[in-house]
Amino acid sequence: MSALKRSSPFALPIKILQFGQGNFMRGFFDWQIDLLNERCALNAGVVIVRPRGATPGKPSAPLLDVQDGLFTVLVRGLDDAGKPVKQYRKVQCVQRELDPNTMYGDYLALAANPDLRFVVSNTTEAGIAVNDTDRFADAPPASFPAKLTQFLFARYQAFEGAGEKGLVLLPCELIDHNGPALEQAVLHFAALWQLDAGFAEWIEAACTFCSTLVDRIVTGYPAGDEAEIQADLGYLDPFLVAAEYYTLFVIQGPAWVGDELKLAGGGLNVKIVDDITPYKKRKVGILNGGHTTLVPVALLAGLGAVRESVDDPQVGAFLRAAIFDEIIPALGMDRAELEAFAAEVLRRFRNPAIQHKLASIALNSWSKFAARVLPQLLRYAEINAGKLPQRLVLALAATMALYRGGVIPLSDEPAVLAWFEGGWAKVDGGERTLAELVAGWLGYTALWGRDLNGVAGLADAVTAALTRIRTQGMRAALG
Repeated sequence: MSALKRSSPFALPIKILQFGQGNFMRGFFDWQIDLLNERCALNAGVVIVRPRGATPGKPSAPLLDVQDGLFTVLVRGLDDAGKPVKQYRKVQCVQRELDPNTMYGDYLALAANPDLRFVVSNTTEAGIAVNDTDRFADAPPASFPAKLTQFLFARYQAFEGAGEKGLVLLPCELIDHNGPALEQAVLHFAALWQLDAGFAEWIEAACTFCSTLVDRIVTGYPAGDEAEIQADLGYLDPFLVAAEYYTLFVIQGPAWVGDELKLAGGGLNVKIVDDITPYKKRKVGILNGGHTTLVPVALLAGLGAVRESVDDPQVGAFLRAAIFDEIIPALGMDRAELEAFAAEVLRRFRNPAIQHKLASIALNSWSKFAARVLPQLLRYAEINAGKLPQRLVLALAATMALYRGGVIPLSDEPAVLAWFEGGWAKVDGGERTLAELVAGWLGYTALWGRDLNGVAGLADAVTAALTRIRTQGMRAALG
């Protein structure tokens, strides 16, 4: 069977630089750009940049260039009317994929492209972070914001600070105020590296940093369906991703951003709004927070995918109680609206056409927990006179147990993995108690932004939950 290749040369001008090559960005953002190219003559080509280098000791995944930038998105599940759908789309907007670690010159050269207008990113919640170790001379620096600062400075120089050559930045990382956060990260490196003072002025005046919210469940290649998919397509595509029908993209920014993206008539659920806060609180708290709460508990209970976890009598009941009894009360919004949204989320989790692997959601679990679950855990205690949400506490303890290793391959920040490797080794060797492990982790202020040992009763509650998981097993700990 033939491989996926272009039948005609590249033709689209490069208007979008995309940091992040993962399943989500391809099945969400690139899919939408491809539709806008077709329906609204957006005429936008995308260049994908890998935001991080390869993991030492592991070979790099192949670039999309092996398929001329082409890949397939399979949308399947239930539409808005509850009817089953199955739609393939060959996405053609991606023109190239770059790894700055080996193609640094090509990466920086794009800064001088006069057609470039947008930068979009999804580098996980841990991606928008600053440090004082990345250097301007690094080729490239390690962090995404440092790479971006280098790129923007190259553009500022190439066009001599022309205001009309500023860019629109659409960070899709699931952190609060992701637009201003990314802007401040860029300004941090501009100051650290003592770049031309006019550059910071250009960033603030000529570039537009929009906060965003993204919502779509996108999985990787549907394992077990290869024969059916290849028969449908007539070609091989190892980059294919499956996605649910539902999609929502909310952009907090000026109306002209929607005009430049040619959204009118596109038929896509993209909203340009003045305040993204209510959309974000609802989605991050319930959908993303639900995922993050579910994953460690379900994995330790011997489950592998979201749908089977929600259908599991014990684990599914745990998730529903966590959402309806602990997360929703802590969000402080209209309860009826939140409950309706939560019911829709659980229906999406049970989509029979989506096999969303728990292991894939577990990537960078701790930054996700800090952003998605911790705010509700703390708020619940605040509005309930110090009473802790027991299910969210159990999820925190379960994540600590998961990071002992041996359940799934763990993928997280190196410092986090090193902390748990050393901590659990001391517990297993009798040099450290579980209570000391918990206290150390709750005091890891680089993650939490504060010492959580100051939250009354939290350390004892997490220690007790972790002890139950360790001595009785996850299912017994669920009660």
